[in-house]
Amino acid sequence: MLERLKNLAGEALWNPAIDKSTAIEHRLLRSLRLPYALARDMAGGALSLRAMSLVYTTMLSIVPLLAFSFSVLKGLGVHRKLEPLLFKFFEPLGERGAELTGQVIGFVDNVKGSVLGSVGLLFLIWTVFSMVQKIEDSFNYVWQVEKPRSLARRFSEYISVILIGPVIVVFALGMIASINNTALVQKLAAIEPFGSTLILAGNLAPYVLIVLLFSFVYAFVPNTSVRIRAALGGGAIAGILWAFTGAVFASFVASSSSRAAIYSGFAIVLVALIWLYLSWLILLLGAQISFYLQRPEYMRHGRRQIAPVGQLREGLALSVMINVAQSFRDNALQWSVNRLAASLGVPATALSPVVDRLLASGMLAITEDEKLLPGRELNRIRIGDILSAIRENRDIPGLVWEAKVSALTARVNDAISGATGDTTLADMLD
Repeated sequence: MLERLKNLAGEALWNPAIDKSTAIEHRLLRSLRLPYALARDMAGGALSLRAMSLVYTTMLSIVPLLAFSFSVLKGLGVHRKLEPLLFKFFEPLGERGAELTGQVIGFVDNVKGSVLGSVGLLFLIWTVFSMVQKIEDSFNYVWQVEKPRSLARRFSEYISVILIGPVIVVFALGMIASINNTALVQKLAAIEPFGSTLILAGNLAPYVLIVLLFSFVYAFVPNTSVRIRAALGGGAIAGILWAFTGAVFASFVASSSSRAAIYSGFAIVLVALIWLYLSWLILLLGAQISFYLQRPEYMRHGRRQIAPVGQLREGLALSVMINVAQSFRDNALQWSVNRLAASLGVPATALSPVVDRLLASGMLAITEDEKLLPGRELNRIRIGDILSAIRENRDIPGLVWEAKVSALTARVNDAISGATGDTTLADMLD
């Protein structure tokens, strides 16, 4: 029944007759596509499972992550300026939110390299990187990205964000505080309606910071090119949803007297786990929104797996080789698997097996920074060889065909060889 309802909703929202309807009906039906796609993805359960996995990782890694992030700030003696921002995250936990914030900051203060030793320090760094890697894997799943960052890129980019990010946040908070304390702003605050406007802006500033933080995560974490507009759209919706959920959570869950009576001292742990789960789920949901805003053609089918076979597989292989060869000839190695997938309009999960086959056959090679280039000179790569590399059986090495089937497939292969002849990749570019 649910499957039938889902199919009926999909057919109704993507019916070609929508384009012939009135302007109001057209906008209304199109505006329902994103909620429908999000509800379908939530019902699938994958986002929920990944959110639960991130809760476990967070419990293990939150103190090492904060200690690692605050290391620069601790050296400057200003790491406690991020305490209000951490309290804002735990605010829905009610009275225990301030207590939990103080405990986390206390744990961070106690983390010292001289006490940990080399093994303990290596374990701390490993937990930090495993958490960030887990987050990247979840975002890559949302964006249907097959290839994660290389180890070198992970190390350099993760270190940059983890160490420099908190410094930028403290700098921004300091700038806001400095502006609010200037004589001009103080004079304007005494004049209405400027005074009320400044108070409103001060109250909204933390939420704007949350939206910008979410947008940065959506733009930076996935191993693909994310447009700023899509990241801001997902960050705005997720930030508003997070603030609304926090208010509801604080009212109906964190302040429940029955919960405290049942779970006693364990209640704060239970509530913290639930809030972490909701926060991660909202963050992943915002990433899904960013993905659909940038790639609206995926709204109807979502993560439906596409297995490239036959003509599609061969066409993708030729398209990959032509694009890679052209960029190589122009001395601009620009194509990665994810960028090629976005350019060709296919999921990276569908393109990756084709690229892997071309790499295994020597038609392609890959650099350390994940850029693709031809495996040999362009005038030595025949079109027939590309098709043969894609068509040959490697999945079942011991497969034995019947004599009649072998003869027929041989004639088909001869026909393809006759059609392509000695045409090379260089000939096609010329």
